Amino acid sequence: MNKNQKPPFKQNAIALSFTLGVHAIAIVGLLFLGLSKPPEQPKKLTTVLVKPEDLPPPLAKEVEQPTVAENQAEEVLSPIVDETLPQNLPAAPPSSTAQQLAAQKQKTEQAQQAKLAEEKRKAEEAAKAKQAVEQQRLEEAQKQQAEAKRQAEAKARAEAEQKRKAEQNAKAEADAKARQKATEEAKRKAESEARLKREAQKAENAKLQAQQEAKRKAEADAKAKQQKAAEDAKRKAEADAKAKQQKAAEDAKRKAEADAKAKQQKAAEDAKRKAEADAKAKQQKAAE
Repeated sequence: MNKNQKPPFKQNAIALSFTLGVHAIAIVGLLFLGLSKPPEQPKKLTTVLVKPEDLPPPLAKEVEQPTVAENQAEEVLSPIVDETLPQNLPAAPPSSTAQQLAAQKQKTEQAQQAKLAEEKRKAEEAAKAKQAVEQQRLEEAQKQQAEAKRQAEAKARAEAEQKRKAEQNAKAEADAKARQKATEEAKRKAESEARLKREAQKAENAKLQAQQEAKRKAEADAKAKQQKAAEDAKRKAEADAKAKQQKAAEDAKRKAEADAKAKQQKAAEDAKRKAEADAKAKQQKAAE
């Protein structure tokens, strides 16, 4: 059994630590990519053609002031010394011929650099001029577009205003027609209502007149009936009184006749009894 083998829990801890580290690095990388600015697009390169006659002539005078190119040339011409190597010995001072060659080379480089700088300046000026022309052309095109847009907007506004006025006139005409129609309709409605009202009033008057006529007729009928009843009652009363009087007269006559008859009959009976009594008395007297 290998003694250097680590326990299982230590191996699991190492694997877990490694996994956590990888995830942490991935999260940091994603955060960096999310927070960092996107890479800028490459700038457009402009190619400028330079004619040979536009190039400046070589400089005749020696440039007195040291430039960055001279310093770079001196650095390039200076020997490289490796102090770690034992065989590197101090360099011997250059001879006068080497100095002249170096100076001539330096002048040539300076002239070439000046020529390149002049060419660069002219190229930049040409590029600026071309850019100015392009800018002027672009501005002119933008002005034309702006003018065309302004004219189009003005035309659109004029058409919209014309359309709005036409719609407004059409709406006003429609409103006027609607008002006229409403007025005529209201007039017809008012006339119809007035006619219906007159007819209703006429019918009401006829109804009232009929009611009054019926009332007068009823009153006349009632009065005639009452008068007839009174006359009938008077005639009946008179007839009753006459009949009663006639009956009373007849009753009195019958009573008088009956009384007279009874009195006459009584008188006859009394006379008969008296005659019989007298005859009896006379007979008795005669008998005596």
